[in-house]
Amino acid sequence: MRPHLPRLRPLTGCGALLAALCVADFSPAVAADQTNRAPAAAAAAEGVQPPLPTRPLSLAECVDIALQQNAAVAKSRSDLEAAYGLAVQTRAILLPRLQGAGQYGFNEQTESLAIADRSVTFQREQSWNGGLRVVQSIYEGGRIQAARKTARLTREQALLQHQAVILDAMLLVKLAYYDALLAEQLIRVEEASIQLLQRELDDTTRRYNAGTVPRFNVLRSEVEVAGGKPRLFQARNAFRIAKNHLCQLLGYRVPPEVWEDIPLNLSGKLEAEPFQIELPAALQEALAARPELRLLRASQSLQRENVKSAKAGYLPSVQVFGGYGWRSSSFQQDLSFTVDGWNAGAQVTWNLFDGLLTKGKVQEAEALLQRAGTEIDDQTRRIEMDVRVSYSSFVEAREILESQKKVVEQAEEALRLAVAREQAGAVTQLDVLDAQTSLTQARTTQIRALRDYEAARARLDRALGRGLPGRPE
Repeated sequence: MRPHLPRLRPLTGCGALLAALCVADFSPAVAADQTNRAPAAAAAAEGVQPPLPTRPLSLAECVDIALQQNAAVAKSRSDLEAAYGLAVQTRAILLPRLQGAGQYGFNEQTESLAIADRSVTFQREQSWNGGLRVVQSIYEGGRIQAARKTARLTREQALLQHQAVILDAMLLVKLAYYDALLAEQLIRVEEASIQLLQRELDDTTRRYNAGTVPRFNVLRSEVEVAGGKPRLFQARNAFRIAKNHLCQLLGYRVPPEVWEDIPLNLSGKLEAEPFQIELPAALQEALAARPELRLLRASQSLQRENVKSAKAGYLPSVQVFGGYGWRSSSFQQDLSFTVDGWNAGAQVTWNLFDGLLTKGKVQEAEALLQRAGTEIDDQTRRIEMDVRVSYSSFVEAREILESQKKVVEQAEEALRLAVAREQAGAVTQLDVLDAQTSLTQARTTQIRALRDYEAARARLDRALGRGLPGRPE
C-alpha cells in the first residue's frame, strides 16, 4: 500500500463491485472444470439406450461399435478424462495465481487522543479491506520442472491404460463373435446330420415295408434320429447365449419381449487367413508395443519426478507478487471513504526443520521408484510368457486346421460309398450309420478348428499389442 498521499473518495461504482468480489476466492480452474463437466453430465442425463442394428454386422463393425458403446471402454474413457484433469492440477504450479481477499471487522475497543482541542480516533469501530493479488512461483527447489514432466507423464500413463482396456475389449468382442459364428455353423451341421439320419430312416422304412430288412433296422434308425436332436437343441442354445454375450459387449440391451431369436445377425465367416511370424520377432514386437509395459515405464519416470519433488522440501521457495488493494480510512467515520493503491514484492519461505516430513516423503518416493523397476522386470517376464503361450497355441491351432482340410471330403466320399454298398448288400446298416456319424464329427471338428484358429490368432494379436485403431502393424 502507498502510505503517502492517500486518496479518499466514496466507494461507488466499480470500486464497490471490486470490494464485494474481494471476499471471494477467485479460481478460474473451477469455472473451467464446471464448463468441461457440463457436456458429460448432459450426456449421462440422457440415458438413451441404442437400438439393436437391423443389418448384419461384420467383425470390424462390431469392434467399432464396442469402441463407442462398450461399458469398460466408456469407463476407461472417463478415467482418461479424469487423468487429464489431474495433469492440469499438476501443472498449476507453473502458472500465476490470481487471489482475491477481503475482510470486515468491528472493534468496540477504540482509542482516541485530544490534539488541538480535537479528539482523534486511532482505531475505528468498523473497518474493512480487500484486494487482488497475482502470485507467481519462480523457484520451488526443482518442483516446477518436476511438475511439468509429471503432468506429461500422467497424461501418457492414462492414455496407455486406456489403450490396454481397448485391446482387452477388442479381444473379448472377437472371441464372442467367433463363438456366435461357431454356434451358427454347428446348428447347420446338426440340421444336416438329422436330415441324413431322417433320410436313412425313410429309406429303411420303405425297405422294411417291402420286407427286405427287419424291424430292428427301423428301430435303430429311429434311435439315431432321436439321439441327434439334443445336439441340435444344444447348438441353438449356444447360439442364443453367444448372441446375448455379444450384445452385452457391444453395449446393447436385449428388449424384454425378446425370448428366443435375438435380433442380431452376423455377416462374417470363419475363414483362416494365413499368418506367419517367428517367435523371436513376436517377442521383440510385444516388448516394444504392449501398452502395459510402456505404462510401467511411464510410471517409473513418474516416480523419478516424485523423488525430485519430494527433495524440493529441503530447499527454499520463492514467489513474487503484485496487486491492487482497498481499505477503509483510519481517520474517517464514513466507511465509504477508501485508501487504495498498488503493491508488489517478493517472499521467501524455507522450512529449516519440518519434523522430518521431507525425509519421510523422500524415503517413500525412493522406495516406490525401486518398486517400479521391479514391476517392469516382472511385467517383461509376464509378457514374454504370454507371447510364448499364445504363439504355441496358435501353432497348435494351425496344425489342427491343416490336418482337417480334406477330412470332410473324405468323410462325404466314405458315406457315399457306404450307402451304395448297402444298397448292393455288401455292408450293413450299421456301417452307413457309422459313416454318417463320422461325417458329422468331421464337419464339427473342422468348424471348431476354424474357430480355434481365429481365436488363437486374436489372442496372439493381443499378446503382441496389435489392433489399436490408427496404429500401423
